[in-house]
Amino acid sequence: MHFPWCLKKCPYCDFLSLAEPDASSLPHDAYAQQVLRELDARISQGFNGLAELELGSVFFGGGTPSLWEASALGAVLAGVLARFPNHHECEITVECNPTSLDLEHANRLADVGVNRLSLGIQGTDDERLRFLGRLHSAELGIKALGDAVASRVPRVSADVIFGVHGQVPAAARREVARVAEAGVEHLSAYALTIEPGTQFGALARKGRLPQLPEDSVAEAYLEVEEELHRRGFGHYEISNYAKPARESRHNLGYWRGHQYLGLGCGAWGTLDTRSQALPHGISVGEDTRALRYRNLPSAERYLKARFSAAFQLGEGVSELEPLTGETLLSERLMLGLRLAEGVDVRAAALDLGVELDAARLSALARALGAGELERLPHGDSVLRRQTANSSIPGATTNEWPDVERVRIPPQAWLTADSVITRLM
Repeated sequence: MHFPWCLKKCPYCDFLSLAEPDASSLPHDAYAQQVLRELDARISQGFNGLAELELGSVFFGGGTPSLWEASALGAVLAGVLARFPNHHECEITVECNPTSLDLEHANRLADVGVNRLSLGIQGTDDERLRFLGRLHSAELGIKALGDAVASRVPRVSADVIFGVHGQVPAAARREVARVAEAGVEHLSAYALTIEPGTQFGALARKGRLPQLPEDSVAEAYLEVEEELHRRGFGHYEISNYAKPARESRHNLGYWRGHQYLGLGCGAWGTLDTRSQALPHGISVGEDTRALRYRNLPSAERYLKARFSAAFQLGEGVSELEPLTGETLLSERLMLGLRLAEGVDVRAAALDLGVELDAARLSALARALGAGELERLPHGDSVLRRQTANSSIPGATTNEWPDVERVRIPPQAWLTADSVITRLM
């Protein structure tokens, strides 16, 4: 559920966000009504049986969803849960900024059914917060975090950015320690990434953005990991840490390749086309396994959309992409290899109806041989079975190691991107 408005656009942010300094002028109720209008169109026009599926999580992202009046957000949430009756123990998260969250507002969110808050703290040093263009001070950030933990919302997560100009590795460790001490059960720690199309990206191209050397960023990453491990957080994804059984269910869904429904201005969605009838007017190739769409990124146009053709380009939808099994397998590897649990190559290939080709088999074998991947074996191996009668020159079952669930060794996560790229 995408809420696109922010009080200010951060210079590093490449998400869809629309700066609006006056939150009182936002179309709180009108936007809520339009999101539910879109949902009804997607259910009535879309994939047959969609509403009967189990709803595992609802995530209000942005933008800054904590700017949305709790009553309007609650109306959307109530509407969603009513339309998806199979939502037992559903995780319901709202992203928040410290400038728009206090104890009273957190409790209002709890009262409308929210059971998880994710706060964009980003740091606990005023100088670095100013560098990042954040509107809150370190003191306000810690106060908002304390209010969230003290509220009736049972689960709280925080985001922190490290590897920022002027930050030594020991300082990164102190900052995540201060956030962890506030009582959060989940923490996302991201190295500052300079993305094209952002203010930081423009400055970097001109050589005007001061940045930390890569080795300093790597040292900060290791300091953060060690500190959070010491405090009982499991490092379950490259940038994410959680207390036992407190991982983000919503993000795990993305990383494991689950389908998801996107609602709101600029939202993305990806729905399975195999077990559900295609929407009227949509035709795809025989090798298509899923359909990905993006809603209009213009808030003004989104609010006027009638969604008379909810899954077709034009009104309401700005992008539409059929996804083949091969494309989805690449995505499963790319995202699944970010996880400590790794990815089950056999299950993914069988699920998507894809036969692992010679190039990917070779890449997997090379990565295993080099120690860039490690095996978590179980049962019969799809690689062994597929190479038993392989046409790959010189390939025999003995030359291909048993591989089902594989992962990048956590101690090698600093170089994960290069490994994943070679396996794509």
